[in-house]
Amino acid sequence: MYFTGITIAVLTFLTIGIWHPIVIKTEYYWGTRPWIIYLIVGLSCIVAALFIANVYLSAFLGVFGASALWGIGELFAQKRRVEKGWFPKNPKRKR
Repeated sequence: MYFTGITIAVLTFLTIGIWHPIVIKTEYYWGTRPWIIYLIVGLSCIVAALFIANVYLSAFLGVFGASALWGIGELFAQKRRVEKGWFPKNPKRKR
């Protein structure tokens, strides 16, 4: 039996699950300003995935990079959710 597909699926599920609270905390503490960091991390991971022969590491970097890029949109969506009152606003943050 081959477990590569199942392992990558679990890895993908966990990676996406990890990004959800990262986006929420980023918006809470720093707003949407760090979107450029998400872009750099996402593109770097995706490019690195192209040059790594190990299937698991390459898949992880690809999924992590894609999740970081997707996180840019979610960061701005989280800002709108905070403005609607669905999530708490950080009272200490000026913007």
